[in-house]
Amino acid sequence: MKKVINIFLIPFLLLFTACSADPVKEDLVQYINEDMKTAFELEVKAVSAYDSVSGINYSDDWTMYDTIQTTVIPNYNEFIKELNRVKVETEELREIHEIYIEGADIQYNAFVKILTALETQDIALVEEANSMLEEARKLIRQYINELEKLAKEHEVEWDDSTVNESL
Repeated sequence: MKKVINIFLIPFLLLFTACSADPVKEDLVQYINEDMKTAFELEVKAVSAYDSVSGINYSDDWTMYDTIQTTVIPNYNEFIKELNRVKVETEELREIHEIYIEGADIQYNAFVKILTALETQDIALVEEANSMLEEARKLIRQYINELEKLAKEHEVEWDDSTVNESL
């Protein structure tokens, strides 16, 4: 999941652009710099919490259960609400944003499934949840790639020098 956090950081970048008559460019700058700021912060908080109790950081089922229930799911739920609140003006960016929503929904449902798996001690549910997490990662990577491509097409330069400092 560490890679997932890095993927989430990429969109949380400052965009530099001059005034232009390009509506996609203007929409993209507004989207990254303003509209998505809270959503990105909530997602990083949720995924960081999950990473702290999974994989090599796993210690026991109770710790994982408690963290997912009290931190991961509430923050991820707020993240999804924030994603759905974002109003994108241009069709090109709207299509990309929908990819993110789809990936986020799958990831949220995977977290819920992990919680159920821990409650019932059902390894099959854990395997299903892991498959869902992989599917979500693919969609989120697609979102990042499409967003970067759109930025390049509309001559929006990415500057990630301040991202790590702010998180």
